[in-house]
Parts: sequence; structure tokens; C-alpha cells
Amino acid sequence: MTVAVPLPDIARTLAATIAGRAAGYDRTGAFPHDSLADLRDAGLLALTVPRRLGGGGAGLVRATEIVGAIGRGDPATALILSMQCLQHALIHRLDSAWPPGVADKVGQEAVASGALINALRVEPELGTPSRGGLPATVARRDGDGWRVTGRKIYSTGAPGLAYGVVFVRTDEAQPRTGNVLVPFDAPGLRIEESWDHLGLRASGSHDVVFEDVPVPAGHALDLRPPDEWRPDPWQQAWSCALLSALYDGVARAAQDWFVRYLRERVPGSLGAPLASLPRFQEAIGENERLLAVNRRLVAGLAGEVDAGHPPVPREAGFVKLTVTEGAIAVVQRAAELCGNAGLSRSNPLERHLRDVLCARIHWPQADAVRTAAGKAALSA
Repeated sequence: MTVAVPLPDIARTLAATIAGRAAGYDRTGAFPHDSLADLRDAGLLALTVPRRLGGGGAGLVRATEIVGAIGRGDPATALILSMQCLQHALIHRLDSAWPPGVADKVGQEAVASGALINALRVEPELGTPSRGGLPATVARRDGDGWRVTGRKIYSTGAPGLAYGVVFVRTDEAQPRTGNVLVPFDAPGLRIEESWDHLGLRASGSHDVVFEDVPVPAGHALDLRPPDEWRPDPWQQAWSCALLSALYDGVARAAQDWFVRYLRERVPGSLGAPLASLPRFQEAIGENERLLAVNRRLVAGLAGEVDAGHPPVPREAGFVKLTVTEGAIAVVQRAAELCGNAGLSRSNPLERHLRDVLCARIHWPQADAVRTAAGKAALSA
């Protein structure tokens, strides 16, 4: 009889393999095709595809466990995985605006070949659309279908994507905004390799340019007047929980290295490991406190969502802000106490520091979380 290996165990095993490649990908900025192939072969790129389509059918609790484990190995790969999990969770919701046939096809391709999908929303002039404004990317009518023209930046996973869920406005007299599904093999689409950032260097978050790209009528997923869009508690919770798990994974990798360093480092003036000194014991203990709080916050948020009770968006934002700031504090404390060794490129801690700081860039950002909460409290 074959005994199935639990998914978290598979993820931890894969994370160890992926971690061995992470430094090389970080140095070159190359896209992690090998690591994504490992995730595909393990079925993790179909983790949140429904079981009826052959996928894993995972909820948010399981998805955060997997993303956190992979984030411990290589957060750039984990970020691509988290976007894949998020999009399939959205696509296959019972109240999804996606045409069922289109949603099923995308899900089946993820199962069969690990086909990647991500939302492309950010633009050079607009920035993140979550702060308001109309996108410059335009969908114009072309017979029964559409033609899309524009540019998206910070398009995570671009070199490996099979589909982009592209945020557009229509060219109608009263413009609508929403999403269209664009296959990445469509004529007129090209990737400009612009991504050269401090952290998550292997995430392939390049520019994607659309020049009169044809889109079938059924790929216009949800177009509405701009004032009809409202924050979606379910989507916000999934996004915040997955990002929190990812960056918590980075902090745990940093803590692992810090512990080993303190055990092995024996200064000649001390004649004993640094781990024997109370100030280092206290630092490790404070990091453990933050990581324990992180674990409970992520698990609590994910459990609420899986139980059908997502919190209001600002509270999901509280979790993302608290967990990621805790993760940053863990890595910064380790780097500070390790001195030059912590910032040496021969050690992974400096990479963990660069990667974890990217947590502050993902929506919702700290100012938006606090401002939304303040407005809600003051208007109550």
C-alpha cells in the first residue's frame, strides 16, 4: 500500500532543494525555472485548483503552510507560487465572475502542465490601482472581442506566465474598468526584462507590453463602472495571509542561520560559542517571540477564511503589517548582532535582509492600513 506524503512535508523537502539554488538565482537575477518545475512535479502549482479538476483543492490554511515553507527556501519562487495560489482561489470561487468554461480550462492547464497565472495591475503612471485612478491600459472593442494596448510593470513571474489577468479600462464613452484574461502567447504581447531590484531578484517581475493584443469576448472577465468596485474581504484576506506567510518564512530562514552562527562562532577572546552569552540568548528569544506571534496571526487569519468568515479588509491588513514588520525585525536584529559577517555576501543573511524588506512594498502598505483604520474609527 502506498502511503501519501503530507503536503507540508513535501514542501519542506522541496524548500531544502530550492534553497540550494537561491543564492545563484539572486546573484544573476535569472528566472527560477528549475525550482518552479519542482513545484509543478509535486503538484503544488495546482494547490488551490479544485479537486474536481484534478487539483489540490487546498484552502488558505494549507496554502499558507506551503508558501511559508517554500519562502524559507527561496522567497522569489514562493512569491510566484503565492500569486498562483491566490489567482486560482479567486478564479474558482462560487461567486466568481469568470465564465465557468474559461475558469475550468485555466485550472486544468495548471494541473496538466503547471501553467502559471498572475494579475497584472501596476502601471508606470498609475502605480498600484488600489490607491485609486483609471488604468492607462485600454481594451477596445474589436468585433465580438477586444484589443488590449498598454504596459504593466512589476509583473511577477512574467517569463513563466501562461496567462495574465490584466486590469484595463474600456474605450467606451462611459469607461468601465476590470480584468481581461490574456494568454501570454497572444500576438502583440512582449516582455521587457526590466526587473533589477534589491530583493526577490529571481521573481521575474518585468514589464509586460501589450500592443493591440487580441482577446476573445469570453476573456473579458468582469467589467464595471469604476464606482461599483468595492474592497473584497475574501481576496484581501487571501493576499495578506499568503504574503505574511512568505515573509515569515524568510525570517525563519534568517533565524535558522543566526542560531547556527552563534553556536559555531567561538571568538578567541571568549573561548566559548557566542551562544553562551546572555545578550545573544535574549536576542534569539525575542526573535522566537516574534515568530511565534507571526505563526498564530497567520494561522488565525487563514482559519477564519477557511471557516467562511473573512475579516473586514483593514483587519487582514493589520495581520499583514504586523507579521511582516515582525519578520523584518527578526532579520534586522540578526544582521545587527552578527556585524560584518551578517552583511557578507558569502553568507545568506544579507540576502534574507534584502528579501524581507520587500514586504513593505506589497499592498496593503503600512500607511494605507493605518489610514483606513483611522478613518473607520473616526467615522464610527
